[in-house]
Amino acid sequence: MAITEQGLICVAIGLERVEDALAAARQVAEMADVIEIRLDALTVPAVEPFTSGLSSRLLFTNRPVWEGGQYNGTEEERIALLVQAARQQAAFVDLELLAPQASFTQLKSALKGSRTRLIVSNHNFQTTPSRSELLETLSGMKERGADVGKIITTANNYQDVLRVMQLQEDAAAMDLPLIAFCMGRAGVISRVATLELGGFMTYCTVSSEEATAPGQIPVSTMRDVVRMLFPL
Repeated sequence: MAITEQGLICVAIGLERVEDALAAARQVAEMADVIEIRLDALTVPAVEPFTSGLSSRLLFTNRPVWEGGQYNGTEEERIALLVQAARQQAAFVDLELLAPQASFTQLKSALKGSRTRLIVSNHNFQTTPSRSELLETLSGMKERGADVGKIITTANNYQDVLRVMQLQEDAAAMDLPLIAFCMGRAGVISRVATLELGGFMTYCTVSSEEATAPGQIPVSTMRDVVRMLFPL
């Protein structure tokens, strides 16, 4: 697998209060290439406080319960927040591969003429599918018009990790930037390795106590590991 330009480090923030999320974002701003705001974690979801109060590149996600998130309202209200993020020129918005076609149509309409890039994502919190299933998922992201694909699985062994890492070659052949790594103990290494193996981005947490997914590494630790393993 060819080594390409090092991927981005995104810090995911999943706090309940806007004020706390803003404070956490400012705390990690110098260590993060991108900051993900988990709208589904906010008690009162809002976009504008982040787009006006932060200078960092922002990714907005409003993850529904059916994809492992916390949002349990209507699909229309869920997508409306992502549309707002696109209109306010967020760097990225994330929409699940399994979202209704109407959600894609609405969000992609808002993205026209915007600099915001669409991440089409898929998460498996139990296992890592077969290679054929993973390739089908990847192709589906391309068909949905993704600017960036995101495939996150749960690794039960290191063979699972290798299968997911291999997807970078397939994505490159499709000309589709890809975020791909594994959750769980066996998958921790993939969160680091993906940065040097063609992955578009990896996700970290502010601290171990604030992780938004199994196996997330604090961003300060990730930066230390990257400096140690991949010195300039």
